[in-house]
Amino acid sequence: MVFPKEFLLGAATAAHQVEGNNTHSDLWVMENLEHSIYKEPSLNAVDHYNRYKEDLQLMKNAGLDAYRFTIEWARIEPQKGEYSPEALAHYREKLQYCHEIGITPIVTLHHFSSPFWITKAGGWENEETIMHFENYTRFIMKELGHYIPYICTINEANMGVQITKLMERMKKGNGKNSDVQVGINTDIKENMMLYYKERGEAFETDPSNVNEFVSPKSENGIRIIMTCHEKARDAIKEMDPRIKVGITLSLHDNQALAGGEEYAEKTYQEDFLDFLPYLEKDDFIGLQNYTRQIFDQNGIRGLEQGTRVTKMGYEFYPKALGNVIRFVSKHWDKDILITENGISTDNDEERIEFIDLALKGVEECIDDGIKIIGYLHWSLLDNFEWQLGYDQTFGLIAVDRNTQKRFPKESLKHLGSIKKRI
Repeated sequence: MVFPKEFLLGAATAAHQVEGNNTHSDLWVMENLEHSIYKEPSLNAVDHYNRYKEDLQLMKNAGLDAYRFTIEWARIEPQKGEYSPEALAHYREKLQYCHEIGITPIVTLHHFSSPFWITKAGGWENEETIMHFENYTRFIMKELGHYIPYICTINEANMGVQITKLMERMKKGNGKNSDVQVGINTDIKENMMLYYKERGEAFETDPSNVNEFVSPKSENGIRIIMTCHEKARDAIKEMDPRIKVGITLSLHDNQALAGGEEYAEKTYQEDFLDFLPYLEKDDFIGLQNYTRQIFDQNGIRGLEQGTRVTKMGYEFYPKALGNVIRFVSKHWDKDILITENGISTDNDEERIEFIDLALKGVEECIDDGIKIIGYLHWSLLDNFEWQLGYDQTFGLIAVDRNTQKRFPKESLKHLGSIKKRI
């Protein structure tokens, strides 16, 4: 494979999934409820907070040169208006270390987890969240902006739309985890109502008013999220115009069989096209894809018996990435950054196969003139897959969570070798 010399090739993580002990976040509270729908709590995760230098050095040794990671809002601002010197120093040192060893940092300001106090006050359906997110962004820019060349304001800003549709399908009895590109536990438990009751008590509100980021969203909630993005982007550009700013979206490769065309078009409209008016001033779009969805006259078609699937239950379909890039490029003529693409599998040879087929699609898109600036594999480390816990294995590096010892996989070396050939 041949990519431009400046092409960014690396991996991605999310703070809550890898750092451990994110005790001031809303998700930490939800994970630790007695009747939590999380299959297990995150606890120490894979201790990336303390071991990031080791992990970054493994990336560098393999040949990778870009790393997308989160600056965790709940750590930076554990209480409203009160900023943590320790957390700020940590992320400053992490950014400095990236530059020191020649890795381009790509920072995400919000990746699903929020400060407890944000969600307690109404979360992503509360108008005041816009002001709080802008204030947080301005603080990060003032203290750390000069270290950051790329910023993704919000991860998968369209996830609320997709979760809303999943919940509607679940009510009809045909919703499943693989319908969304995030670890949602769709195994309805007998104690589900107890969980929602405990969650309401924890946040001191009616259970229906607990609006964490990864939950169904109203139209107003989506507007609030996207206004947060616009305010953050404008603040970043005001304070340092050189920084490239974008957002990330979760996008399936939506394919239609006869009679399913309207469903596929509607899904792209809701998941992507409806968001474009908010992105007009962005420098790039972060594209996140893992598989495809097939629609027939009844909507999403279930997988046929014998279909090759990943550990997450997704169809093994790395060609989806190239297809989504081509669709996006018809409506977006600026830079595209692949901010997540990967596979949960215990067979690393399968991961290498997935990487090669996905990157072949990227290469073909570049050859056709589509402006793709980089590919970030999900994930650098086997980690905490949200409500599904630690069973899923997306990482280029395995971790023994009893000892936190790292075990680089052959796929890490393989991905790095592609960069070394550029």
